[in-house]
Amino acid sequence: MRVPLSWLREYVDLPATETGRDVQAKLVSVGLEVETVEQTGAGLKGPLVVGQVLTIEELEGFKKPIRFCTVDVGTANGTGEPQEIVCGARNFSVGDKVVVVLPGAVLPGDFAIAARKTYGKTSHGMICSTDELGMGDDGTHGIIVLPPEFEPGTDAIELLELVDEVLDIAVTPDRGYCLSMRGVARETAIAYGLPLRDPALLDVPPPNAHGYPVKVSDPFGCSNFTARTVTGLRPEARSPIWMQRRLQKAGMRTVSLAVDITNYVMLELGQPLHAYDRTRVEGTIGVRRAEQGEKLTTLDGAKRVLDAQDLVITDDRGPIGLAGVMGGADTEIADVAEDAGTTEVVIEAAHFDPIAIARTARRHKLSSEASKRFERGVDPKAAAAAAQRTVDLLVLLAGGTAEAGVTEISAPSAPRTIAMPANHPDRVAGVAYGRETVVRRLQQVGCDVYGQDELIVTVPSWRPDLAEPNDLAEEVIRLEGYENLPSTLPTPPSGRGLTDRQRLHRRIGRALAGAGYVESLSYPFIGEAVLDQLGLEKEDARRRTVTLVNPLSDEEPALRTTLLPGLLGALRRNDGRGSHDLALFETGLVFRPTGEETKAVRLPVDRRPTDEEIAGLDAALPRQPRRVAVVLAGAREQAGWWGKGRPADWADSVEAARSIAREAGVEVTVRADRHAPWHPGRCAALYVTVGGEETLFGHAGELHPRVVKELHLPERTCAMEVELDVLEQAVDGALQAPRISTFPVATQDVALVVASDVPADAVEKALREGAGELLESLRLFDVFTGEQIGEGRKSLAYALRFRAPDRTLTVEEASAARDTAVALATERTGAVLRGA
Repeated sequence: MRVPLSWLREYVDLPATETGRDVQAKLVSVGLEVETVEQTGAGLKGPLVVGQVLTIEELEGFKKPIRFCTVDVGTANGTGEPQEIVCGARNFSVGDKVVVVLPGAVLPGDFAIAARKTYGKTSHGMICSTDELGMGDDGTHGIIVLPPEFEPGTDAIELLELVDEVLDIAVTPDRGYCLSMRGVARETAIAYGLPLRDPALLDVPPPNAHGYPVKVSDPFGCSNFTARTVTGLRPEARSPIWMQRRLQKAGMRTVSLAVDITNYVMLELGQPLHAYDRTRVEGTIGVRRAEQGEKLTTLDGAKRVLDAQDLVITDDRGPIGLAGVMGGADTEIADVAEDAGTTEVVIEAAHFDPIAIARTARRHKLSSEASKRFERGVDPKAAAAAAQRTVDLLVLLAGGTAEAGVTEISAPSAPRTIAMPANHPDRVAGVAYGRETVVRRLQQVGCDVYGQDELIVTVPSWRPDLAEPNDLAEEVIRLEGYENLPSTLPTPPSGRGLTDRQRLHRRIGRALAGAGYVESLSYPFIGEAVLDQLGLEKEDARRRTVTLVNPLSDEEPALRTTLLPGLLGALRRNDGRGSHDLALFETGLVFRPTGEETKAVRLPVDRRPTDEEIAGLDAALPRQPRRVAVVLAGAREQAGWWGKGRPADWADSVEAARSIAREAGVEVTVRADRHAPWHPGRCAALYVTVGGEETLFGHAGELHPRVVKELHLPERTCAMEVELDVLEQAVDGALQAPRISTFPVATQDVALVVASDVPADAVEKALREGAGELLESLRLFDVFTGEQIGEGRKSLAYALRFRAPDRTLTVEEASAARDTAVALATERTGAVLRGA
């Protein structure tokens, strides 16, 4: 919300010495986020005056049209003689009133003006455009042409309100009333302790039966609808300069008088309005939900297909506007250039359901100034005053006549009241404010307060965010000053640090980072589409999701059940931006509902919840295991003078899982598996031993080519995802530091020939069991297939390292252990020593 300081002073009598920076500091102290204070007209120095064009001479022989003008500037030049000025613009004529800057003046940007010779003539000044005066974009281009009523020589700096300060306020969703001058003025008045001149305090005629016919079919979506009619408007009437300048400073373009007035009143009171050309409306104005597939062309020219949940404004033909978002083109206010212009308007001032408007705006990707206000909450009691203010301005500025008919349709509603102990803010803040301070501050924000020890607070209609005692306590605390809250640091009990779980997670993160992976954090939201792209079966547990009531995006309304969508999205974006060699990892929670969750209860804040209350809240939550995942694409090892590089493959993703397990001191068993979204022939199931039983804790491998294509990933993308909670359960006691033996190692290599369909894991398991306690490590270092060993067979070469803790092994002992291992492998897998 952009707030011109000159406009703000109309509602609050600020001291004349107060600058925009001073007001910014005051508003920040009461909780508003004032991001910047813009100085308009900074460095501007006159003389800058109104001039009337007397003559125009077209200069020939130049590459672009040049005009030599004489302009009457009154006595501003000290002589009273016409001013000679060279100008290249062509959007003005003889007799027009323009803005002239004279020699000696300085324009914004430290642009000094002096008489100078150009195009064979001497130009004594310049005829100005909006850009040259720093007035912003008003939707027009070229020289400023003023209304004819201003006399030559009039000071244009004051006329155009060029010197001002504009506060840019970032209004948070709970403070929607501050998207208006009325709301900001109220906060300013409170901050300075000054009275407020409320612009909504107008004499409004009561509703009667003679107003424009309106029918509201959805009172939940539209709780209030006020309609007023003004006739006899002068089509040629234009917005006065003061209104144009205020709209420009507030960041809005001028369109036409009727539209500018509705925008002005919206900025002033916070109530969005819409003006219909009465001659283009056929029959009764209605409010209802759209029929699925209905079509509407909005004011931006877009043809929109409506959803059954959209709230629409209709006439006898059908939809004429998206309620609270944007009007329709069929009833648009006609400019004077179109036919004869609009002479009769129907003013709509209504209150719509915030959620309905927010969803419609998001559904149609159509955010407007009106929808921003409705979704944050508009004062439902301001509609009649806003309609009256609009009527008054149309009568004043366009010569119209207000019809006596007043239409007002309202759903019955009762004032909202909140019961609160008078010392509740004291307990929340830890500060003794006292009852008088609490009552005074609540009254300042518009509440009616009754009672002594137990206060009954009636909330003002413009504060829908005040719903419970803690909201009221926050109002007291912010107005008394957050900076006045005492700062106390909690004293932690001695002897406590990170838990074993935290240490494990940090070690895993460091291990992956040390292996060349880059941590990537992603939003925990997914949609049905990405689960389809991952190729998950209908009965897959990862398709059972927790859906958010109010998601940030309708395309991603659920909480993630796997880390892969976010990581793969990050990999795709980086690959698309030129980074092709990628290794990313993420640790985080996934959300896996069991269907046994209970209804959540609201915990108290005035005391510590009981163990039963906390347990009840936990029972309402889905299972939230912590996981870690990696994704890889491109080169895993770069080529260089040291040799050839190599691309990332499925083995790297398996090795990432092994490195994670090593940090926990746990051995991983790898077996072939078929599990989406991995390639069926390059997918590994990862197991660890928990309580004496092998437990699946994740998968790794190369992604299925179809998944790679659907997600637009690099070819041969690999991934790994494991559950850290299972890994933590597999940890057997404290992590032991490795022992370094002083005795030498005995290495024995064996090459075993097995059938091609025998998993290497089965051979390795048999070798480990057969080798006995003397085996220190076992590593597969070669896999060979070829004619030498026969079709349908493969050779697996292993390096076995033997060592005893108390002596040097003899050759016979090492060989015996090797032979025992080979014998067991032969018995279980049919392995044959190569060359035997």
